[in-house]
Amino acid sequence: MSSTVASEPFERRQATDAEKRALASALRLRILRMCLDEALTNREIAEVLDKNPATILHHVRTLVDTGYLQALEPRRGRRGAREIPYRTTGKSWYTYSEDSAAPMLEAFLAEVATLPETQRGMTRLGLRLPPEEMEEFRRRLFELLQEFHDRPRDVDAEPWSLFLALHPDTSQRRRP
Repeated sequence: MSSTVASEPFERRQATDAEKRALASALRLRILRMCLDEALTNREIAEVLDKNPATILHHVRTLVDTGYLQALEPRRGRRGAREIPYRTTGKSWYTYSEDSAAPMLEAFLAEVATLPETQRGMTRLGLRLPPEEMEEFRRRLFELLQEFHDRPRDVDAEPWSLFLALHPDTSQRRRP
């Protein structure tokens, strides 16, 4: 039988200055992704990312202070040490910042670089739609993403990630 985890509801809004700073790091975005379905300790995160635990702890604390990660009940780790597991709150889906594009892309590239080519499903699409159809496309795309985001998470299912970027096509000549 599969288990599910539901995200806590948050209202979609512009990130505060502290939240913008928290989301302005590709490393912190990767930590959020790692702690989405499994609570991980600082040491476990550091091992996966091949980083110094002190560096990771700084980033974890920033995410906890801004509400993107939550500390769970301490547990005994290796050799009986007290360790605190952290879990993503889901808040990052509901806060946005104009400054998050570069770190988001950097996190995506770091994650996808570890995969074999056969596991990278990528495509590009050029669109030429009138403004009202472009707005409809954006709205329907977001509604589809929101629908799947809102479904209960099956923590036993294989995890997948989606990166989506929509931007004016700079490779095409602009008409006057």
